[in-house]
Amino acid sequence: MPVTWSDAADEIIGGDLTAAVAYVTPAGGAVVTAVAPIGLRDRAAGTVTFTTSLGFGRKLDRLRREPRVALAYHARDHGLSERPEYVLVQGRATIVEEPDREYLEGVVQPAAERFMGPPKRGVFWDRWLSAYYADRVPVHVDVERVVVWPDLRCTGQPDVFGSPLPAEPAPSQSPPRKGTGPRVAVDAAQRKLTRLPHRLLAHVQPDGYPAVLPVKIGAACTAGITLSAADRVLPPGGRRAGLLAHDYRPKLIGLAARQHTGWLQDGVYAPHTESGFTAPANKTLLLLGNGYLARRGLRRARRAAAAGPRA
Repeated sequence: MPVTWSDAADEIIGGDLTAAVAYVTPAGGAVVTAVAPIGLRDRAAGTVTFTTSLGFGRKLDRLRREPRVALAYHARDHGLSERPEYVLVQGRATIVEEPDREYLEGVVQPAAERFMGPPKRGVFWDRWLSAYYADRVPVHVDVERVVVWPDLRCTGQPDVFGSPLPAEPAPSQSPPRKGTGPRVAVDAAQRKLTRLPHRLLAHVQPDGYPAVLPVKIGAACTAGITLSAADRVLPPGGRRAGLLAHDYRPKLIGLAARQHTGWLQDGVYAPHTESGFTAPANKTLLLLGNGYLARRGLRRARRAAAAGPRA
């Protein structure tokens, strides 16, 4: 039977402009990034959907090999709902490798227009943005559980729809061969994270599903960056984890994000990798950039397809 969820959770899933999606790495860690789910879901079928770029070949490869994902609906900024709850959706992802044009034009595009407004039209824009639309593929998630906390800090006892949450936290993981300490400049990473309002930590639960939950960024120290959160949000012990901080403007015209992978040890996060971007708060510049990145992504995807599956 498909998992069903409450009206309150459905309003949030259907109304948030941005969500955070997490997937599992081969080493048992988690990567978390921001997506625009544009309200795509089928409550009767027990599925939610987001789109991603063909240019993100590594992410797509990992989803094919390990389909367990999580979507965190963690912010009401510029969306269609003002409800206070935090909603975490966990399930198994299926990439629609060759999406049906009727689905893209009849479902995805109207859903996007609810949040972003009508797309730019004209000879130049139709041609320039054709790569952007061709670059997107839907990812359908068959929901395993929906967890709903009373507020965006994840305080209190959550309601769970579907499979029960694991009764105990995951045991500590074996440390990486290169060590657990920071591998990037901690002070600089901490400053960049604190400038962005939405901060989320992702790690893998005992059942193999990633969890994505809100954290506060504390001070930098030699061991890493101190994190704090509501009771039972931070897992004890040591493990690989992903960290995301981001911000976004209405209609996603203006974006900023910082991402890390690293090691979490009893509330101290040691960043091992870092990436980030800032997109201009100007629609014309944003669309020009989207078109360019999509063309580059399509070239990468075609080269990868010609080279065959990755080892």
